[in-house]
Amino acid sequence: MTRFEDILDKVESYKPDFDEELLQKAYIFSAREHRGQVRSSGEPYLVHPLNVAHILADLHLDETSIAVGLLHDVLEDTLTTKEKLQEVFGEDVAELVDGVTKISRYAYVSKEEQQRPARRAGQACRPSAQHAYAGIPP
Repeated sequence: MTRFEDILDKVESYKPDFDEELLQKAYIFSAREHRGQVRSSGEPYLVHPLNVAHILADLHLDETSIAVGLLHDVLEDTLTTKEKLQEVFGEDVAELVDGVTKISRYAYVSKEEQQRPARRAGQACRPSAQHAYAGIPP
């Protein structure tokens, strides 16, 4: 299981002067907002944001990106508002968390669902196209 201290150690290894206070604040905020939540596996929900943040640290991303990783589910899975994130973390972090939340709404759309509007449009055009080829006015 990923520990928050592991993330701090990883970031410090490639960016010794990183903003540890930002990461501490994001971790505590996420832990507080996800308190009592568990995943379907039974483990505390906070394990997921910690794993995401660890992956981002493995990729040597900056502390803002890692903070967003820690916070990425608070708008979707808690009562936290974007305004609260702006108040606590500033506009940049709030916008990034909001953007990730919006992206996740579309992440699980199947190819069939993505193409459905195009298919409908294509199907709506077919009779006209068939009429045109047959010399029949639409």
